[in-house]
Amino acid sequence: MPLLKKSLGRRPLIALPLLLAVRPLPAASIESVRLPLHRTMGDPQLPYVRRLLQLALSRAGSRAEVGMVEVEMTQGRTLIELASGDSAFDLIWTMTDRHRESSGLLPVRIPIDRGLFGWRLLLVRRRDLVQWSEVRTLADLGSRLGGQGHDWPDTTILRGNGLEVATSSDYEAIFRMLAAGRIDYFPRSIVEIDAELATGRYPELAIAPQLMLHYPAAAYLFVGPHRPELAAALRTGLEAAVADGSFQRLHREFYGPLLRAHPVPPGRVLKLSNPLLPAQTPLERRELWLQPGEGL
Repeated sequence: MPLLKKSLGRRPLIALPLLLAVRPLPAASIESVRLPLHRTMGDPQLPYVRRLLQLALSRAGSRAEVGMVEVEMTQGRTLIELASGDSAFDLIWTMTDRHRESSGLLPVRIPIDRGLFGWRLLLVRRRDLVQWSEVRTLADLGSRLGGQGHDWPDTTILRGNGLEVATSSDYEAIFRMLAAGRIDYFPRSIVEIDAELATGRYPELAIAPQLMLHYPAAAYLFVGPHRPELAAALRTGLEAAVADGSFQRLHREFYGPLLRAHPVPPGRVLKLSNPLLPAQTPLERRELWLQPGEGL
């Protein structure tokens, strides 16, 4: 599928009326799936998500082509655009919360990250690394100022656990804020942080050693209300891939080396609660999740 560009206007976030009652089309009839490609904010998870989509679609009996649509907007704006039912792309992948699951989007409630979005390493200034070895508790962390995106669920989660957070609507600006000393740390998912450092744009930053934040979290595929048949097919395909183990094998292929590269002793994993986690999150299904320190 060719790369498309979308000119975006402002649209209100709409509710999902009767679309959930529409009988989905057979998976084999799905011809294409379009993902958003952010021009200025790279996504290191994109190769994994594309492979996972192809796996899920194939398990559901579809040979749909997965293509990209070039966009330029914040995460919050992307969600609004998708929920409008008139977006140029069909789905996004992002961390779930109660608002997102009630906004008209169709969540596919299989955590494609196996919970890794809740495994947070801390990006800090390299010159401060020795000081970070002294952080042992949330109280220790509470005296420092974190940074997050203004519309990210993580911001509410951190604040809900008593942590001070400064925000920005500009993803790259948070790295600059940290480098300039305006914040003290930037929690990043374990699946993102290495790729972000590999860009080389901020050599003064490093990962705080042997320290992790952990809270229950799930990254889902959220499908637009204009594609209920796609949501149904992805749900069917992912469940089949979990059942035959191909989902777990694909996740291990992409993230096994990364997890082995960042071992954190249990005593240095700071546990946080997640006040935004929806009641429908399948936490009881152990086959869907990994825990810090758990073997791959």
